[in-house]
Amino acid sequence: MQTSKYTLGLVVLLTAASAQAYPEFQQHIVKSTGRPVNCAMCHMHADGPEGTAPGQIGHLNAAQQAELGRARAAFEPNAKPNNPILNAFGNHIINSIGKKKFLEVRLAPAQLPDLLPKESDLDHDGIPDAIELGQGTHPLLKSDGNPWLLFKANFRNNLSEIMLALAATVVGLWGLGHLLHGFAAAVHVEEEEDTQS
Repeated sequence: MQTSKYTLGLVVLLTAASAQAYPEFQQHIVKSTGRPVNCAMCHMHADGPEGTAPGQIGHLNAAQQAELGRARAAFEPNAKPNNPILNAFGNHIINSIGKKKFLEVRLAPAQLPDLLPKESDLDHDGIPDAIELGQGTHPLLKSDGNPWLLFKANFRNNLSEIMLALAATVVGLWGLGHLLHGFAAAVHVEEEEDTQS
């Protein structure tokens, strides 16, 4: 019984604490990229964790508050946090580097992209999440990314369809050329017959 009281007290303490938004990262992205990013890059709500709207602390039910407490204790990597005020990318950051390293890197927010897994691409747009974070584009929005990198990724992903369309176009033009050549020859034969008669 005492253990459950201790656990409940710890959860209440953790969830009653400040929402702990970390504006250093947002400020760094805006300053270094010039892109107007908001809290929705990592949080469920565009205004951040504090408030009573869906995705904010004041809107959480008891089960979500308990999950928030467990997620806030994910100090080491690979704890698989499911923080209800963070989106998939925010949870991915904490899972990848741990809350302890995340808090350390607040002093040098430019280092965060380098700490993320290089192969991670949550929105499957062909641009790694670390690059999107560094460029201030949203790692969960497939349409938001550096246009040139999106073009290259889409070209690479659709290369077989592009090659088939190109081959069909070449074959179609070759066939059309032969068809027109045949019509011209037929017209020429008809004209010769008319002049001979």
